[in-house]
Amino acid sequence: MDTPHPAEDYRDLPAHGPVRGRGAGLNPGNRFEGVRLHVLGEHLDAVHAELPDGSQTATRVYADRTRTVINPVDSPDLNFKWTVNPYRGCEHGCIYCYARPSHEYLALSSGLDFETRIIAKHEAPALLRAELMKTSWKGERIAMSGITDPYQPVERELRITRRCLEVFAEFRQSVAIITKSRLVLRDLDLLERLHEHRAVSVGVSITTLDPTLARIMEPRAAAPAARLDTIRELAARGIPVIVMVAPIIPRINDHEIPSILRAAGGAGAGGAGYVLLRLPHQIKALFIEWLGRHFPDRAAHVEALIRGARGGDLYRADFFTRQRGTGDYAAQIGRTFRLFSRRYGLDAARPPSNTGAFRRPGEAGLFD
Repeated sequence: MDTPHPAEDYRDLPAHGPVRGRGAGLNPGNRFEGVRLHVLGEHLDAVHAELPDGSQTATRVYADRTRTVINPVDSPDLNFKWTVNPYRGCEHGCIYCYARPSHEYLALSSGLDFETRIIAKHEAPALLRAELMKTSWKGERIAMSGITDPYQPVERELRITRRCLEVFAEFRQSVAIITKSRLVLRDLDLLERLHEHRAVSVGVSITTLDPTLARIMEPRAAAPAARLDTIRELAARGIPVIVMVAPIIPRINDHEIPSILRAAGGAGAGGAGYVLLRLPHQIKALFIEWLGRHFPDRAAHVEALIRGARGGDLYRADFFTRQRGTGDYAAQIGRTFRLFSRRYGLDAARPPSNTGAFRRPGEAGLFD
């Protein structure tokens, strides 16, 4: 076992190499452990034992026994105060995902563990209904999800997100959904019920229009064309939909800002947002390894630009600048995004969510 590496000394970490259909090439040590194993880890050893060529890794789903499901958000730079996360971890495997370190609270790694060990909240719909029934709940908007994609592949079978949406529709509870998946269209019936009360919006994340790059960055997420089709179908039903260009990565997808906004505007998106690449905690190890593996020709330049937007570090978590960065490069990204958002009609103020529609079953006015 190795002792912890210095804070940002990631270049010497051994890489697992590509694992088919997965984003991370290693399982970095858990930051809460005093001694870290910065190589393949217990899980990867098991993978090699089962699959000597390392060509694929099965997803394992575990039950979450949490007793609450509406989570408070104490971040002044976000526009929501509550989240519901039907899952922990995400099988999409996006290498840049800022939520990866959340798995470390479960004594797992932010690397392959995050995308292969999915924690499912099977009881979330019942818990959600019980919490919405409490008189202390005032119907404030809920974001779904904050640390996972509610429509990741396991949702197709488990249907936890759909059952939560059934509860939202029953209560007219305002909800904002963010996803990379076309699977959200499966639940159009529930989205339309919520839209009758102006109580739903959907954000579709598009990081690139290049399907090859998308497969490298987001191996199990929907293809870019499918995400544009999702925007088109949602907009055709009148459901408010925005495009999230997130994250923007220097010299990887930053040049695509205009084309993504043009395509999303043409598909019917009514607004847009962006986030500059965020690398909290152990994601630095994952991203630097991934960058050197896939883009060795520009890895040093990418890292220099990231540091230039983070005051010399790979990441700074200061509120209000953590999503935008600082310095000349970050300012240029902001100007470019604003310019093309205006050009393609994506800069209008987003209509407020109708939190006043909230009703509990049996209350007067529920079936108005």
